[in-house]
Amino acid sequence: MARPTSDQPTELELKILHVLWKQHPLPVREIRDALAAAGRDLAHTSVITTLNIMVRKKYLKRNKQGNAFLFSPRETREDVSQRMLGDMVNRVFDGSTSLLMLSLFDRKDLQVDELMELRRLINRRVKEQSE
Repeated sequence: MARPTSDQPTELELKILHVLWKQHPLPVREIRDALAAAGRDLAHTSVITTLNIMVRKKYLKRNKQGNAFLFSPRETREDVSQRMLGDMVNRVFDGSTSLLMLSLFDRKDLQVDELMELRRLINRRVKEQSE
């Protein structure tokens, strides 16, 4: 049975997006080389198939240059991460951002500088909301 379609990128699609967020536009060969360097050595045809699916899903855009297609992301890392995080908050934490944050604090050892940065961001958000 086929996997149901998702609004979120698959693991491989995310790896491709990471490659293209660092540098774009890129031809298939360079995307394939970057994936292989990251431990994901795939057949050229598999990469082409995945890229075409990502174009159909509107994750990527492609432009023809000579005999090759060049691929670029349609969305920023921030847009994708916000959508994925919102989906996780809704599905796992019943829409509660505070439960997500508490879970992060309980599961990850945060460095003092990270905690100070989080406090700064929270204080800024409180100030913005109270104005």
